Amino acid sequence: MNLLDWLVLLGTMLGIAAYATWRTRHTDNLNTYLRGSSTTRWFTIGLSVMATQASTITYLSLPGQAYENGISFIQNYFGLPLALIVVCAVFLPIYRKLGVYTAYEYLGRRFDAKTRLLGAGLFLVQRGLQAGITIYAPAIILATVLGWRLDLTIIFTGLIAIVYTVTGGSAAVNLTQKWQMAVIFGGMLTAFGVLLARLPADALHIAGVMGKLHGVDYTPDPKVRYTLWSGVLGGFFLSLSYFGTDQSQVQRYIGGAALREGRLGLMFNALLKIPMQFFIVMLGALLFVFYQFQPDTPVVFNQTQWRRQADGPGGAVFHELETRHAALHADQLAKIRTWVAAQEGGDARVEAEARKALTQAQQASETVRQQALVTLQTADPAAKKTKDSDYVFITFILSQLPHGAIGLLIAVMFASALSSKASELNALGTTSTIDLWRYFRPLAAHDEARNVRNAKWFTAAWGLFAIGFALFVSFTENLIEALNIVASIFYPALLGVFLVAFFLKKVGGSAVFWGAIVAQLFVLAIFAFGKAYPEHEIGYLWLNPIGCGACIAFSLAIQAFLPANQTDGRG
Repeated sequence: MNLLDWLVLLGTMLGIAAYATWRTRHTDNLNTYLRGSSTTRWFTIGLSVMATQASTITYLSLPGQAYENGISFIQNYFGLPLALIVVCAVFLPIYRKLGVYTAYEYLGRRFDAKTRLLGAGLFLVQRGLQAGITIYAPAIILATVLGWRLDLTIIFTGLIAIVYTVTGGSAAVNLTQKWQMAVIFGGMLTAFGVLLARLPADALHIAGVMGKLHGVDYTPDPKVRYTLWSGVLGGFFLSLSYFGTDQSQVQRYIGGAALREGRLGLMFNALLKIPMQFFIVMLGALLFVFYQFQPDTPVVFNQTQWRRQADGPGGAVFHELETRHAALHADQLAKIRTWVAAQEGGDARVEAEARKALTQAQQASETVRQQALVTLQTADPAAKKTKDSDYVFITFILSQLPHGAIGLLIAVMFASALSSKASELNALGTTSTIDLWRYFRPLAAHDEARNVRNAKWFTAAWGLFAIGFALFVSFTENLIEALNIVASIFYPALLGVFLVAFFLKKVGGSAVFWGAIVAQLFVLAIFAFGKAYPEHEIGYLWLNPIGCGACIAFSLAIQAFLPANQTDGRG
């Protein structure tokens, strides 16, 4: 990065944060602080919903996921449009009618205090952890690649989000997210344009023959992580949980000018979310093709840690792996060109032989790459903190984009981190204030300043918790998968509680409370069993319908054994 990149990066980050802080510095009304402006229109709501879900992990990690495994991850979103329709039809009208600050207030009115606290507690646990992942994601990658100190990168990013979120609450979050999404779209389109200009004309055909464009898998096996069935069913329940019961999303759409505005904002996402995610995974698939034609493609993209080991005492092993990979990579490129020529020649037999030879060359190259990753992680355990695929896109940005555009794309990573983190902190602070604090210290009826001050303290506290978690966390999963796995563990039981509340009027508070606890333990047991016995592990998306169904079933079973007078929601 040069001076121009730094000016673009710091100007974008600090400029947006300072603007939001200044514009919302006088937010001293609790309703505005927690819900945002009552005049917010559908387009702002739609962008805010999108920005909350699409964190840095989406833009940084998803291209790398597609680079390694193709575009099959897109199936994860197949259930999302239907889930948003259900949220518009069922969840949103109820929240608006009751005028709640949080989704868990509804549980208190439908059931009882302990069920409300359980719902709020499940949200606070999983979203508090995800807030740490949200800040950790860009920090670990950027600190490694750019040579920054990881702890200072985490702290700096976290403090910026804390400052303007604490200052302006929901109003500041909505205001900044419009500008942050503009930066994100501009940066991603710039990267995509540069990539397209440097690809061969038959890039899509090459991506297809090398297995990167298999977007839909009809396999019914639940052990396969991404299939049409897990995406439609598991993705539906995951999206329904996220958009319908997660306060970080609920808070984005319940405070608009009218019910219609919230619905239009959600439908905006129903229409655009899959195309946006498809654009990002296609970027990753095309990055794979791009690097097939680069003679200096690294065996490992985490070059900072690789070079540290290669230049150290045990460097001979690393240099030998580099040499083997370079030779195999050159052979693979030759096989690609042979296949392209065979395809253009129109001889099916020759094309099939060239395809087979290319597949063998690809497998040989990938085998050496996996050996290199194992060697690096053995020599440097710190390399296990992320998967190498998370470094693919950032490597392309730093090595292929012109100066100025580099600063813009790094700004994209930070802007997306700030937008998601601000929404999370805002929701965590709101839930802590409304669902927990008011039961111990009721909100002051005639002291708005005190109420807002309490909300700000909780928001800041969760921000510091997220920073602390990010300083000590590590992952063996690709970052975007890690985020969805955490959600799939804690969301299902919570969604089950809400579905019981909406549709099973004879089930009371005690039944659903204990049903949710048992269902949560059931999901944790399935997940732990899969980790202990990987040969029996099911795709994490299936945890969503299983956990939700278990919560409903356990609630009904427990209610059947309770006295009749405990079916009124006050058990």
